[in-house]
Order: sequence, then C-alpha cells, then structure tokens
Amino acid sequence: MIIALDGPAASGKGTLARRLAAHFDLPHLDSGLLYRAVGMAIAKDGGDPSDEAAATAAARRFTTDWLSDPDLRGDAAARAASQVAAMPGVREALVDFQRAFVGQPGGAVVDGRDIGTVIAPDADAKLFVTATVEVRADRRFKELLGRGQAAIYPDVLRDLRERDERDSRRTVAPLVPAEDAYVLDTSALDAEQAFEAALAFVVGKTGRR
Repeated sequence: MIIALDGPAASGKGTLARRLAAHFDLPHLDSGLLYRAVGMAIAKDGGDPSDEAAATAAARRFTTDWLSDPDLRGDAAARAASQVAAMPGVREALVDFQRAFVGQPGGAVVDGRDIGTVIAPDADAKLFVTATVEVRADRRFKELLGRGQAAIYPDVLRDLRERDERDSRRTVAPLVPAEDAYVLDTSALDAEQAFEAALAFVVGKTGRR
C-alpha cells in the first residue's frame, strides 16, 4: 500500500505521515529531507544554494548518509531546500531515489510536495494537507520557540509566504493537489483530529485497517 501526502510547510503532513506509517506498519520517507540535505551540502561547502549548477551536482552525488545531519531540521536547511527544490536538475536527480523507496515490497508512506502528482501518481491513497498560512506560521513559530531557537512571528510568516510562492510557481512539479487527492484542511484541527480524518480517508479508500 502506497500513501502519498503533499502540502505546504507546517501544514502537519509530516506528523500525519509518521503516524499513518506507524499505524499501517509501513516505512516512511520525508522527501523534504532530501532537498534539505542537498541545500545544506552546498552551504557547508561554502557554496550558494541558489546556484543551479552546484545544486544539481550535489543532488547527483546525494547519499543517504546526508540524512543523518542534525542541521536538516533547522530553518537554514528549510530555506535552502525551498531554493534547490525549484531546480529541474535537482528534482530529476532525486526522483529515482524516491521512486525506489515508494516501490519497495509492501509499500510506503511518503510526504512532500509532488508525491501524489510526480513520484507516486498511482498511490493507493493521496492526501493534500493544508492550512492557512497564518495558522502554519503560528505552528512553526511555536515549534521554533519550543526548540529554544529565537523566532519572530512576522519573520516566520514572511518566510512561509515566500516558500509557498516558490513552491507553487516553480515550472517543474509545482505544489498542487493531485486531481484525486483528498484535501485535508487542518487549520481548525488539532493533531488527533487531523489524524482521525486522514486515517478514515485511507481506510475508506483502501479497505486496510
């Protein structure tokens, strides 16, 4: 069984993906980490994540060892990921890895920006998880404070709006719901309510409990 979750940053798709993977005993991949890893690899080499040639070269030498970098969860990695993810060469280089993960025996749960549209268009269940940008900014703001990181809400809001624009306007694999995706707006839902709604959809779609 393949479950694809797409959506903008801080919509809750990662949390839902992890919980669905645990519920159905399936491996989980946060595809956003791949792009974060590429962006951070460039930055740590002293390069510029907006340099398409450098980003494509980094993506082509990507290894799973990069995913253990603790800095991938930081805001710098998120900003770098949003830049490199808009580059056709980077996306092309990482497609095979993601499709291989999706195609493993038994299936998988994968979350990202183009899983249901590009990586796994034949997924058994597709969800597009979203929320208003103000709600998402508030979540990210509180998350950063919870980690002990300095954060200013207007800056977080501006950053999310910029990332949304880059993700939705890019020419390759833009952030859009798949035609057959269930659009789950989590703006007014807590984590448990969102999970119950997502689980009910997957069960109804696949018959798996």
